Amino acid sequence: MVATGSVVAPARKAASSSSHYRRSWAGWGFLAPFAVIFALVFLAPIAYSIYLSVYQDKLIGGNSFVGFDNYQQALTDPVFWDSVRRVGLFLVVQVPIMLFLALLAALAIDGGRLYGAALFRISIFLPYAVPAVVATLMWGFMYGNQFGLVGSINDTFGISLPDPLGPGLVLASIGNIVTWEFVGYNMLIFYAALRVIPVSLYEAAAIDGASEFRIIRAIKLPAIRGALVIATIFSIIGSFQLFNEPNILHYVAKNAINTQYTPNMYAYSLSFSGQQYNYSATIAIIMGLLTMVIAYTVQLRGMRKAL
Repeated sequence: MVATGSVVAPARKAASSSSHYRRSWAGWGFLAPFAVIFALVFLAPIAYSIYLSVYQDKLIGGNSFVGFDNYQQALTDPVFWDSVRRVGLFLVVQVPIMLFLALLAALAIDGGRLYGAALFRISIFLPYAVPAVVATLMWGFMYGNQFGLVGSINDTFGISLPDPLGPGLVLASIGNIVTWEFVGYNMLIFYAALRVIPVSLYEAAAIDGASEFRIIRAIKLPAIRGALVIATIFSIIGSFQLFNEPNILHYVAKNAINTQYTPNMYAYSLSFSGQQYNYSATIAIIMGLLTMVIAYTVQLRGMRKAL
């Protein structure tokens, strides 16, 4: 009996170990499709961009390793930093306005005192469903002072409105387009966060005699702080990726928008017009790092305040 037990116990341990081994590989099997796609569409392009950024295509010698020379050139490139300052100004002005309008709309809908709240919610969200190219073309036509709405107003009333596509106003015009496109998207984020707040908190505040503004300040805004941080991070990323709107308006506002107007337009121009793939990849890597640092800083500050 002792001999039999001593043989069965190791066999059970071996079977258990084999079963655990199969289960562990089964988990990797479920993960494999995502891992392959993630590697192909995310990791591989980044690795290839980094590879391109440390090489230069020289007239003599072909594609040669240059280390960080491209990065040193980019860090002292006035054209690149002008475009960075331009999107930085766009971020500082447009993002707070857009998020404030989205928050105001979400609070109005959530308050339950707005007549036709469902229609109001759909109407605000609808511009987000319009492709950026179509929205830019539509607004670009309205901005035209010779062929569009602004031009028609000038001719009808005999006045001369400021040119929205002029050098002084074109960035604000782009900000208006982006705000029109994304207010509804951010409003939906805030509204979804407001809907999960327990009703008991509102009832307790009403019993204590709190006003609606007091409820917003003491209950609603702290409860959706996470949503505010997420929306801010998405908006920061979108601001640094600004491309579609200025690239389309470039054809009707060539005096105000050049091919280096934003960092993405600069990288695009370098790559597809100037055939400078290595330097274009360097610009893209630097912008990716800059966006990551700023977004992570905003996330840390938001989390710190929440704590």
